[in-house]
Amino acid sequence: MSQLVLMGSGETAPTMLPVHRRVLEAAGPGPAVILDTPFGFQTNADDLVEKTRGYFHDSVGRNVVVASWRRSDIAPIEQEKTLALLATARWAFAGPGSPSYALRQWLDTPIPAALAGVVERGGTVVLGSAAAVLGGSFALPVYEIYKGGADPYWLNGLGLLQTLTGIAAAVVPHYDNNEGGHYDTRFCYMGEQRIEVLESDLPVGTGILGVDEHTAVIIDIDAMSLEVVGNGSMTLRSNGVSHRFGHATTLSVPQVIALLSGGDLTEDIGVIESVVQADADESAAVRVVSLRSLADDARSSFDAALSERDVDAAVAAILGLEQSLRDWAADTQQGDDDYARRSLRAMIVHLGDVAVVGARDPRGVLEPFVATLLDIRARARSAKDFATSDFVRDKLAEIGVEVRDTADGMTWHLLT
Repeated sequence: MSQLVLMGSGETAPTMLPVHRRVLEAAGPGPAVILDTPFGFQTNADDLVEKTRGYFHDSVGRNVVVASWRRSDIAPIEQEKTLALLATARWAFAGPGSPSYALRQWLDTPIPAALAGVVERGGTVVLGSAAAVLGGSFALPVYEIYKGGADPYWLNGLGLLQTLTGIAAAVVPHYDNNEGGHYDTRFCYMGEQRIEVLESDLPVGTGILGVDEHTAVIIDIDAMSLEVVGNGSMTLRSNGVSHRFGHATTLSVPQVIALLSGGDLTEDIGVIESVVQADADESAAVRVVSLRSLADDARSSFDAALSERDVDAAVAAILGLEQSLRDWAADTQQGDDDYARRSLRAMIVHLGDVAVVGARDPRGVLEPFVATLLDIRARARSAKDFATSDFVRDKLAEIGVEVRDTADGMTWHLLT
């Protein structure tokens, strides 16, 4: 099956495991390769390669080999080895990093044609986040604009999407990003103001294909259809008007082309929302699973367990977060591992504090002792030995136990 898969983020996160397994099963047996170009400039590129290979081997259940092309000026023999791997690949993957860096290393090289060739001979190409940007006709230089402060502009993309399907679009991953809180980081950190400028610079007939985080668009080249899978949505935006499609929605390529050209749909295909984007600021963002949110959930469960004095549940929350850290260890984009580890350590320290004083309800611990003393006091009162009665009451008060004489008998309470 010929497939082009665009992922909005989470390419090596637990959230995308079902997608990878499905896509690899459809691709069938054969060599599976990963291209290391998008993060090839990073000093920890070797570690990222091993993490990615480990993710596919340990979590997805598929051995992958590395087609290394970290720079366009690698030795000719190394270039030929990588091209030979791509020439036989049944499945090829490229993911996070810098779109503009990867573009510089791939332009005017055989890599774009080699990737297209994987799909054209019946295989699958998976492009995630940075690499997904390059699949469009125009590419967003994310770091240069968001981090470097450059005015919004487009680069020419590889155009794989248009080559394989005829869809003219700029692919924008991280479409629903909300890391900025009150600062608008939607649309791959561009925000509404900059995306409007960028959109106005696209040629007529070319729109924006947005893919939310932890979401994939699976394009079946043979059927000429697009299916949205994952936690979020795909958005087709043209001239400020956005059409959003959620999980399990399938569209035909002609429908997508019509929407990206400013047209409309001729049949019901499960539109979640169709809005003028300028009026959509109040729309709720899809909440995706992240290591940070898992850490917050674990801490909430931990705190609730301790409030109920349920030590087993508190320990389970700690162990659950530790497992989440292991599950997310291969995610090369995960920036919340420090936050999660701090949460884990704080929970352990808190549990240690509890262990010093004990997690049991102190009433349950004191009950038999207080009951014995109150019985002694009751006997003294019956014998009109008020000195002993008052002595027991006062001593209990000294250790934080208040005794109250009521019409129904004596009651006691812990003083706070």
